[in-house]
Amino acid sequence: MKALKLPCYCGSIRQASRVVTQMYDKALKPSGLKITQFSILRLLKHFPGLTTGEMADALVMDSTTLTRTLKIIHNSNWIESAAGEDRRERHWSLTAEGRARLQAAEPLWKSAQKEFADMMRDIDLDELTQSVYQLVQKSVEAVA
Repeated sequence: MKALKLPCYCGSIRQASRVVTQMYDKALKPSGLKITQFSILRLLKHFPGLTTGEMADALVMDSTTLTRTLKIIHNSNWIESAAGEDRRERHWSLTAEGRARLQAAEPLWKSAQKEFADMMRDIDLDELTQSVYQLVQKSVEAVA
């Protein structure tokens, strides 16, 4: 069956998200990372020491889903945590193995970025990215 054009804004966005996620996961497969894991490692590369809550906010991700993903990448020794002032608070950072994994995955990610840009050459991706960012900002405000 072919993909359907859905009359629901949410359904359409989720449909697009699934397709793009599958494309990036396929490109990243040789690195052993999924795009969700890559995004977390990349976030921690640029902002070491974030708490789980701060990461959930930055990625606009459900904390339960984020916690599951953090457990997987922590068990793979790609990230480590340090206790915060509150016993329940964890501050996350990349391990040497995590930095190496991310460095190995970055060319694959860049290739996926180029493949996506080539596939979407008739779409202004800067404008799309800005529109999606505005959608996220307005949606976050609406559900807060």
